[in-house]
Amino acid sequence: MGRTLIDAVLADGELSLVAAVEMPKSPALGTPAGAIKITSDLTTLAQADAVLDFTRPEGTLALLEHAKALVIGTTGFTEEDKDRIAEAAKRIPIVMAANFAVGVNTTYKLAETAARILGDAYDVEIVEAHHRHKVDAPSGTALELGRIVAKTLGRDLSKTASYGRKGDVRERTAKEIGFHSIRGGDIVGEHTVIFAGEGERVEVTVRSQSRLTYANGALRAAKWLQGHPPGLYGMTDVLSL
Repeated sequence: MGRTLIDAVLADGELSLVAAVEMPKSPALGTPAGAIKITSDLTTLAQADAVLDFTRPEGTLALLEHAKALVIGTTGFTEEDKDRIAEAAKRIPIVMAANFAVGVNTTYKLAETAARILGDAYDVEIVEAHHRHKVDAPSGTALELGRIVAKTLGRDLSKTASYGRKGDVRERTAKEIGFHSIRGGDIVGEHTVIFAGEGERVEVTVRSQSRLTYANGALRAAKWLQGHPPGLYGMTDVLSL
């Protein structure tokens, strides 16, 4: 994803790449990124008007003191991590999203609309698929879809979520929201929200065929941040949803 972001910035006529940072001991250190080289020195980020962060939670937290504006595409944060990000957003503008692809954010809105119309008469299951190297499950995008549907239906996701099923798991409860994760090969990202009712099934699906969709959305967020005051924003703000 980092290389995709580099390529996207270099191809964008409005942006310039001034720094590219990797973790210490990464094999990418010292390799070219356009006219610059990849480094582990966070102080190089002081040159940037906005920092694009697609790392791991510990990487994001390390960036908070170095960015003038921050686009966070990292997932897997604890509640304490989120509190630290919210505190940093009092000083700098931050766009944080589980997924920056415009199509995925459109899917969020479609899932919300379907949940509002279909209501409790339809069972909700969320299925996501990613490449073999993804380390967290369910994906941040799947969890965000679950949060959106649960909020729309007036449910507490922490009490109604079910993660995979095995063995004698009892009959499905009416308000349960199921999550299922597939990992394999080089799948970029697929998400489906299933609304299963009596006699029909409604499915809202988005399939990402290239990481460039995420990168382009992140660049759009970075441009949007310029001129905005400190605060914690989402792609709903960037896309005026």
